[in-house]
Amino acid sequence: MAGKSKVVYQCTECGYETPKWTGKCPECGAWNSMTETVSEPVVSSRNAAIRSGGGALVRSTPINEISTEDEHRYHTGLSELDRVLGGGIVKGSLVLISGDPGIGKSTLLLQICEYLGQTLKILYVSGEESARQIKLRATRLGVQNPNLKILTQTDVQYITEEIREEKPDLVMIDSIQTMNHTDLSSSPGSVTQVRECTNTMMRCAKSMDIPIIIVGHVNKDGAIAGPKVLEHIVDAVLYFEGDRQMTYRILRAVKNRYGSTNEIGVFDMGENGLQQVENPSQAMLSGRPKDVSGTCVTAVMEGSRPILAEIQGLATTSGYGTPRRMSTGFDYNRMALILAVLEKRAGYYFSNLDAYLNVVGGLRLEEPSVDLAVAIALISSLKDKPIREDTVVFGEIGLAGELRSVNRAELRIAEAARLGFTRCILPYHNLKNLSNTQGIEVIGAKNIREAYEAAT
Repeated sequence: MAGKSKVVYQCTECGYETPKWTGKCPECGAWNSMTETVSEPVVSSRNAAIRSGGGALVRSTPINEISTEDEHRYHTGLSELDRVLGGGIVKGSLVLISGDPGIGKSTLLLQICEYLGQTLKILYVSGEESARQIKLRATRLGVQNPNLKILTQTDVQYITEEIREEKPDLVMIDSIQTMNHTDLSSSPGSVTQVRECTNTMMRCAKSMDIPIIIVGHVNKDGAIAGPKVLEHIVDAVLYFEGDRQMTYRILRAVKNRYGSTNEIGVFDMGENGLQQVENPSQAMLSGRPKDVSGTCVTAVMEGSRPILAEIQGLATTSGYGTPRRMSTGFDYNRMALILAVLEKRAGYYFSNLDAYLNVVGGLRLEEPSVDLAVAIALISSLKDKPIREDTVVFGEIGLAGELRSVNRAELRIAEAARLGFTRCILPYHNLKNLSNTQGIEVIGAKNIREAYEAAT
């Protein structure tokens, strides 16, 4: 029997519930996020089973009796997207794509419909646009496949019934924040609605073995809107990164039950939609200035893919009593740590200078191997002395000013050689593990000062 409804206060950021109102959420620490809501009655297990599409009781099965021979992935026609997904879309999976407004989430889904529609029946459900608006956008993107069906509906129960009748091979939901469950009294987009609608979609995907891709909004802090349990329910979480004012878009896997979470896909937003960038290193280094101080090229690993990125640093006289620090595409706290090491251990003083750092192309670098390139770019700007154009630099900096070894140095060197670089500066301890230098002059440095002198 269903329980009685009661009034509770629920956090709009994380979904935490409490019987009393508080100014700050005890769970996530957000201020003024507690809203009054009515706790929904608990649905009995029998009704839940009926709604999930399986009235019969499911028994446990020994793992060695479970067959995976018919496991199949749907290729999307975009190798960059397949790379992030781990090889393609897995049958019965629930994939969440999130990102800033206008970054290209709906465009990406509509684009892959043209290729997938050649062999699959696709149902595209939209709660934000009319069928005519979707048709206009599809025409602009060149999507005219008759196997693509459009449904403009927000009732999740009606959508699941449509899925059971049509039996499509792939379903796309745009977006989950616009969906609503008629059994719940809360408004669409609330924590309860997002959680229950996602659960309903998850049960539908697993019971019918149909992959479902859902689009999720983000809040003002850049995190996925809705309860954190949303990310736990789905099988894969893909996140679009990049500035809307720039053309490059980075698709990153935050969670993936069917592949690696270290892979990224690079796209270029144009008039005809998203175009995949198969050689991101060359694209990121295009337009690089010559004989200019404060710029340095580094090699980073994004999953199994090495990428060359340009780091730009600028040190200038401060006009205020407290110097200003600014970082784009690189962790601000990590930059402050590197500046402290440069002053204490290497003798380069930035205490009375403004320091600015930028990663060209909209990339966001989090790997510690970028430390050395950041330090050399800042020193180059401080000394106003350019770094040699044929040089690639990578290495992690310790608090004692030493350079620590990094992984997969050979792959980084091979990528640099492919793009025409002839010199590579790396930590001294990486030299003993190198077996193939690709014809590049490899220089090992033990500290920051040695690395900078070799780079110039």
